Amino acid sequence: AVVELCLTHELDPETLANELLAFVTSKNLGTQLSTDGLNAFEHEILTKRSSRYHQKRDNRHGGLHDIYSLQELYPMGFGAILKKTGVLVSPNSQKRSNSTPENPRPKRTLSSRSPYALFSPNTFSPSVTPSQKYAARSNRGEVVASFGSVQGPSWSGRGGRSCTPKLFGSPEENLTKSYKFMFQKALDIREVLSWRIEELGDVLKSHHHLEGFASVLLPAQEPVTVLGQIGCDSNGKLNAKSVVLEGDQEHSSGRQVPLDLSELKEYSLFPGQIVALEGTNSTGRKMVASKLYEGVPLPFHTPPEPAPEQRMVLVACGPYTTSDSIAYDPLADLVEVIVRDRPDVCVLVRGCSGDGNCQLLGSFTEVFKLCLKTIIEGTRSAGSQLVFVPSLRDVHHDYIYPQPPFLYPELPKDDKPRVHFVSDPCTLDVNGVVFGLTSTDLLFHMGAEEISSSSGISDRFTRILKHILTQRR
Repeated sequence: AVVELCLTHELDPETLANELLAFVTSKNLGTQLSTDGLNAFEHEILTKRSSRYHQKRDNRHGGLHDIYSLQELYPMGFGAILKKTGVLVSPNSQKRSNSTPENPRPKRTLSSRSPYALFSPNTFSPSVTPSQKYAARSNRGEVVASFGSVQGPSWSGRGGRSCTPKLFGSPEENLTKSYKFMFQKALDIREVLSWRIEELGDVLKSHHHLEGFASVLLPAQEPVTVLGQIGCDSNGKLNAKSVVLEGDQEHSSGRQVPLDLSELKEYSLFPGQIVALEGTNSTGRKMVASKLYEGVPLPFHTPPEPAPEQRMVLVACGPYTTSDSIAYDPLADLVEVIVRDRPDVCVLVRGCSGDGNCQLLGSFTEVFKLCLKTIIEGTRSAGSQLVFVPSLRDVHHDYIYPQPPFLYPELPKDDKPRVHFVSDPCTLDVNGVVFGLTSTDLLFHMGAEEISSSSGISDRFTRILKHILTQRR
């Protein structure tokens, strides 16, 4: 806690010790200082001291100190300097409870992480306690769901022999490195959205044999067909009374018209959905939709040659630890399964650093690299191809979608042929079988925005999955 005060307020240990001695003397706190005393000291003395003036830094120290520079300047340690003042920090003041989203730690509580503790593979946290729930589970190895015939195929792979995953499509269509995001021009974004509407519009016209599209704003007493994307007339959640259609650029110049869905027996809509509608617009101010044209999914990929032999693909999702522990027991079990079953390809979705549910002795990047090293070295004997897919919940990585691949320059040269870092989302080709990969929960996001109406029983999960295919996302 005292070390954190030095780092936070840019003080050397001697200055802090003098300030602390003056504080406990003026407050008659004695020689034992508790957590409350340290909190009061920081609030009454250090915070006001920093706000009054900016201390001129000693040229020897070169500005803001870190743990290592303080160790070099004061090898005798903080404890020895504090001991000179006669003030002892109570051991209880060094303890701090973990901060989680469910149980946030008070902002006034000071950190107690020891800067001298080494960050090692055996110590992810100051107090690593294995998860009791995970250790006590009774369904280890149980098959909870299956699809198709599972009697014939063997669940043992060949360790990635003659199997090399590669990105599907041309190189310019795949994201292979970091990019400069948040700098796109509004006109460029608009051009991309307009192109998507035109592309799906051509597919709808060809599939449903439509003659052409009209403007969404022109009055029409007879039914006409229009093209556009679904939107909401306000900032709130989409509902049947707030649906608008934003027309395409070619026929409607991007103008909007409210939609009346009362005559549609069945529909399923969400913001951004590209649709073709048939209806009337007698006044030019509202279109009464009478028919909704369904989208057309892309055809499945057909490899030029069928795969000569079956391949085993294992998919696992991080952060490979439980919410109540940072011991990474699930990660060790995953490595054990890979070594035992020797799958040809292992798709590992999301990195090893999550939302920060426990205290860590190192940064999230260090934890991530340590987990990568554990997986890569632990599965080296199996020879499996490893594919790492990032996630927006990886706190050490770029928070943007599409998300660039992980960076790991420390990857050993011998492991580069079997370790692949891909973007989120990406399309992967494994010996002619194409996988669409993303760590983003599209079903959750679309389900939160979708509205629907059906005359019978409708499966919501199936509707949303159908949207993903027909919208070609």
